[in-house]
Amino acid sequence: MTAVAAVAAAAVGAVALPATAADHHHSGRAHAAVYISGVRYDSPGPDDRSNWSLNQEWVDITNSTRRAVNLDGWTLRDADGHTFTFRHVRLDGRSTVRVHTGVGRDTRTDVFQDRRAYVWNNDHDTATLRNDRGRFIDDVSWGRHRGHRR
Repeated sequence: MTAVAAVAAAAVGAVALPATAADHHHSGRAHAAVYISGVRYDSPGPDDRSNWSLNQEWVDITNSTRRAVNLDGWTLRDADGHTFTFRHVRLDGRSTVRVHTGVGRDTRTDVFQDRRAYVWNNDHDTATLRNDRGRFIDDVSWGRHRGHRR
């Protein structure tokens, strides 16, 4: 009976988070201090490249520690090489910042890549987070290349 409940819970979770990397793949290790905690790679509605639609495509970066982390110089990159570099972002302890694709005003909880085109492929992609020294921090993959590691 437990296996049936787990399958049912997984199905509900998949429905609750459509077009997100809810089933993402990390390296199999425990979460690092800072990690990619969520991705919405397919914004709801038509892909009309409106700023609203672009900003519905996002990546969440979470700090699981009690101490703030300076993300200045850290990068978030897709498999095609589109790279966002964090500027003047301090991620407080036990908090999350959402990185939107479109244009907007940065706050403590939301930052914007200021792009006019989508970054994350709907069918497959990998979001990779690196620190200011270029060291790998975390990645999340979805779609047909999901098991591929960088």
